[in-house]
Amino acid sequence: MTTATPSRPSPAAAAPPTDLAALAARHGLTVSGARPSLGAYIRQLWSRRHFITAFATAKLTAQYSQARLGQVWQLATPLLNAAVYYLIFGKLLGTGDDVPDFVPFLVTGVFIWTFTANSIMAGTRAVSGNIGLVRALHFPRASLPIALALQQLQQLLFSLGALVAILFCFGEFPRGSWLLAIPALVLQATFNTGLSMAMARIAARTPDVAQLMPFVLRTWMYASGVMWSIDKVLGSDRLPHLVAVLIRYNPAALYIDLVRFAFIESFTADRLPPHVWAAALLWAVLAGAGGFLYFWKAEEQYGRG
Repeated sequence: MTTATPSRPSPAAAAPPTDLAALAARHGLTVSGARPSLGAYIRQLWSRRHFITAFATAKLTAQYSQARLGQVWQLATPLLNAAVYYLIFGKLLGTGDDVPDFVPFLVTGVFIWTFTANSIMAGTRAVSGNIGLVRALHFPRASLPIALALQQLQQLLFSLGALVAILFCFGEFPRGSWLLAIPALVLQATFNTGLSMAMARIAARTPDVAQLMPFVLRTWMYASGVMWSIDKVLGSDRLPHLVAVLIRYNPAALYIDLVRFAFIESFTADRLPPHVWAAALLWAVLAGAGGFLYFWKAEEQYGRG
């Protein structure tokens, strides 16, 4: 009786490939969800510009779809806030006594501040509030915070009609300086978008940040001269020099004052800080580029966990 001798496997079959990365590269495979290069990422975003615009418009249309007054609340909300601030700060506290054209001053501040605050709050929900979309489809995730920031810009442009009507009622009529509002709002929109992307990454990892942000934004609003005149308070030398500089050059205050300078005739150039346009441009570049890079660095992490 003979016994069959088992055949030995060939060396090629016995040695499984150890360098899986090289094997994948040889067959043209890439890591699923890997972060693309910065240039490729920008090109992907540009190719989806129509989606970003449509998504922003759809969100704006649906924002008040459950309310009876619908889109009227886009105007009513900042106007009601301005009315409350006018009663408290203008009448009860007398803040507006030393501020010429206090109502246009206040309403402009509220509208421009609301643009920044809403953009930041929308950014905190950009990823976590669309987690189903993030997990179901492959697309550059920066599309979400950019679209939500664009939504807030659309809402601001819609609300500017009410602001212009109020300016007319208080004797402010179109002048050449009104054109300065365009570059001011472009810089603010760039700043807001960058900050929205940064907050989107932070909130995607730590959702509790969304609950903390209203308190941070309220503090920032009170320090930004929305309902009081920065130059009047800082001109009294009641604050330390460093604190005064931080308040004067904080980005929200800069953009608010630039729009006030454009729209309100009594808000003259001497009420602006030195080199105000350079400072506004610097904040826009730092926040816009920095926020974009910060968000892109974590592209492969969104929707996981």
